[in-house]
Amino acid sequence: MKIYVLDQVHPILTERLNKQGHFCIDATQFSFEDLLAVKDDVEGIIIRARFFLSADWLSNFSSLQFIARSGSGLENIDVNFCKEKNINLFNSPEGNRNAVAEHALGMLLSLMNKIQRSHQQIKNGIWKREENRGEELDGKTVGIIGFGNNGAAFAKKLRGFDVKILAYDKYKTGFGDSWVQESTLDAILKNADIISLHIPQNKETIHWVNDAFIASVEKPFYLLNLSRGKIVDTESLVRGLASQKIKAAGLDVLEYESKDFESIFTQQLPAALNYLLQSNRVILTPHVGGWTRESYFKLSNILADKILDFYQD
Repeated sequence: MKIYVLDQVHPILTERLNKQGHFCIDATQFSFEDLLAVKDDVEGIIIRARFFLSADWLSNFSSLQFIARSGSGLENIDVNFCKEKNINLFNSPEGNRNAVAEHALGMLLSLMNKIQRSHQQIKNGIWKREENRGEELDGKTVGIIGFGNNGAAFAKKLRGFDVKILAYDKYKTGFGDSWVQESTLDAILKNADIISLHIPQNKETIHWVNDAFIASVEKPFYLLNLSRGKIVDTESLVRGLASQKIKAAGLDVLEYESKDFESIFTQQLPAALNYLLQSNRVILTPHVGGWTRESYFKLSNILADKILDFYQD
């Protein structure tokens, strides 16, 4: 099978596929037009986020059997078209779930203990102890919204802390155990001290966290978003921070990101983003929560497992 690799991935993926008789072509420098020129040869596609694979574009590839995305979400692929045309889809959310969970925990502890703020103050010759008095995670209620790979992994990391974990997933039930209480969204909004988002981006979830959502949370709370940037309306987030309803926010993703993860600083910055950049109650990272050295390997190795298992002789 001829497989075109459109994004940089760990070499273990192409090594394993080639070893089993497939032929992987480095197409990381290809444009859409370059791919169209070889459309009859394209039987498999491996991608991360460089292109949006729309129905119109995919309809050109009559030989296409599968698309494999190194990562979790499939929002840059027309999933419905692929189902209609029997194009198999593979992704690898298992590969970076541990990385995302560790990143979320690191952000949360840093926010609650004001580690980033006090570090910057000390570097600037400022020594303020009372202003940087922290808050303990022990005894808090953590609301996890979305209990797939990443949400479940975050809950696992929290087991070492004396916290109550409430988890809500619109599409999943029966996952509660001695550590995690399967919950309703209303229960999370009523009881949570911390809310962590682990849900996909789709038409339903864009700007899901807005003014109404924030107002419906009964306690002042910490917000973590390590899913997709557009799930949180940034202007609503700013208002929540300004009113102190949101104590602090840890964001690995921003709604201003481009689909290919390029820098947001190539454009004029919105006022809401400038607020986040200047706030000492916000931690921002450049969509790297799931992008550790270990996950880079695991994302590709798991994809190789899935592709080879599906197309085994």
